[in-house]
Amino acid sequence: MTTQAPSNPAVVDALRTVVAESYALLAQTHLCHWNVRGPGFFALHTAFEEQYTELFAGIDEIAERIRALGALAPGGLASLAKMAGMEELHEDADATTMVRHLAACNQHLVRDAVKARDLAGEFGDTQSEDLMIERIQVHEKTIWMLHSFLE
Repeated sequence: MTTQAPSNPAVVDALRTVVAESYALLAQTHLCHWNVRGPGFFALHTAFEEQYTELFAGIDEIAERIRALGALAPGGLASLAKMAGMEELHEDADATTMVRHLAACNQHLVRDAVKARDLAGEFGDTQSEDLMIERIQVHEKTIWMLHSFLE
């Protein structure tokens, strides 16, 4: 018999926030992929595609974890945007502004993933805790890469 981790509303809410923020970041990264221009076009166009592709898979894992905890995953663009509360980038932003914006969005997401990780740890939900650790590592690496581009 498989045992399910104890479902805690605070952990579920924290995971739902991470899904919403991840989806907002995915949309912003996709926007940058489509609209980036300038000397760094090829490198950034490719990097942004890798980032939004990875984000999509990560979002799916978190949403499935929420379902495994007996709750519903959030959805709908308006609902996700409202839950995320991330500032959107203008379509005509230059490449440097795009990179700075995405770095800041990733940092915002890391802060909330850390909260979700810590809550999961407090409530003994090691699967959610491990998932958040994995996501934090992905976003910290992305932040490093984006900052490295700006140097």
